[in-house]
Amino acid sequence: MSSKSSEFRPGAAAERGAPLIASPCVRRCCLDGGDMCLGCGRLLNEILDWGSADDARRQVICHSAQARLQQRQG
Repeated sequence: MSSKSSEFRPGAAAERGAPLIASPCVRRCCLDGGDMCLGCGRLLNEILDWGSADDARRQVICHSAQARLQQRQG
């Protein structure tokens, strides 16, 4: 294995300050009439913002998405 910087190394994201919270996507993407994903509960704008969001924002998105899914399930 070479030492190229583009290779995956556990902890590398943390070293460069990248967000650590993984996407809540469950690969069942389908938006309802309110632009909420029926798979993960995120709103379209949250999905679009995910890539540039820091960990604090990602936590808020995940919490909100989970609450939406629970509310939807009744």
